[in-house]
Amino acid sequence: MKALLKLAIVALLANATWHLWGVYSAHFKFKDAAQSAMQYNTEKTEQEQRARILELAEQYDLPVTDASFTVRRQDNHVIAEGSYTRPVELLPGFTYPMKFNWNVDVISMGIRR
Repeated sequence: MKALLKLAIVALLANATWHLWGVYSAHFKFKDAAQSAMQYNTEKTEQEQRARILELAEQYDLPVTDASFTVRRQDNHVIAEGSYTRPVELLPGFTYPMKFNWNVDVISMGIRR
């Protein structure tokens, strides 16, 4: 009986780890892709950069909306920051809303048109 209980606990921990890994993996891939998109497209307008970030969020299946982040320019910096909440199933039948914040700060060395 002890062995079954231990196996059940290990299975629950493995399940929670798998779901957390999937959510964090998507978050960091999105953040890296947004960093690259901003870094290599500093000449784009803020609206074009917002559209690209929304495309990336859709690609990684993240609940990022147009109202949940900002894109702004300060001198030669392009700054995008936002947050979103994503439900994570930690235990079968139990979901927990996790909040993720992200920030991208890119310095442009090129000439802005």
